[in-house]
Amino acid sequence: MGNRYQTIDFETWKRKDYCQIYRNAVQPQYCVSFELDVTNFKKRVKENNWSFTMAFIFAVTKCANEIEEFRYRFLDGEVVLYESIDTSFTYLDKETELFKVVNVPMQDTIEKFIQLATVTAENQKEHFTGPVENDVYQFSALPWITFTHISHTDFGNREKAQPIFDWGKYQEREDKFMMPFAVQVHHAFVDGIHIGKLADKLQRYLDEV
Repeated sequence: MGNRYQTIDFETWKRKDYCQIYRNAVQPQYCVSFELDVTNFKKRVKENNWSFTMAFIFAVTKCANEIEEFRYRFLDGEVVLYESIDTSFTYLDKETELFKVVNVPMQDTIEKFIQLATVTAENQKEHFTGPVENDVYQFSALPWITFTHISHTDFGNREKAQPIFDWGKYQEREDKFMMPFAVQVHHAFVDGIHIGKLADKLQRYLDEV
């Protein structure tokens, strides 16, 4: 969406070897699924009359943007690091049961983001407005099922590095609401430790918002 970035000096970059290995893999993207406790978050959403979807997209984007590895991308054959990343999410038309892909810039508060995202999603007529931008996180909700694993359509682009986030139907268990969440990333940039950092940051945000 036009966010500023810096081009990485590849020869001195600490992930040079990792990037060279994984950018040539047949399937360099990998996906991890785990649960989040949304008990407090669900309560806050209800108290503020927020959209759960829009509020959760903000939460994930805020936390992912705080982790450098989630902001790396390939651009014209080079590696770049964006200052910040925006959002691209699916939004269902309940009448036609068809979704549209909506792009919304990240905002500095959850209230501003929910307002802008809701208006943008409701007013957009097109199902697709163009190719997915480089400086976005992609989101898709599956509120109908509680999944334990998820996979994504593979268009054969080995340098597609936009992380994809999915979440499913939450379940009440031992007085808590637990929700499945999945993270797909490009291994050239993101390792398991970084997904772990995101999981910790996101759970803290959901607990304290």
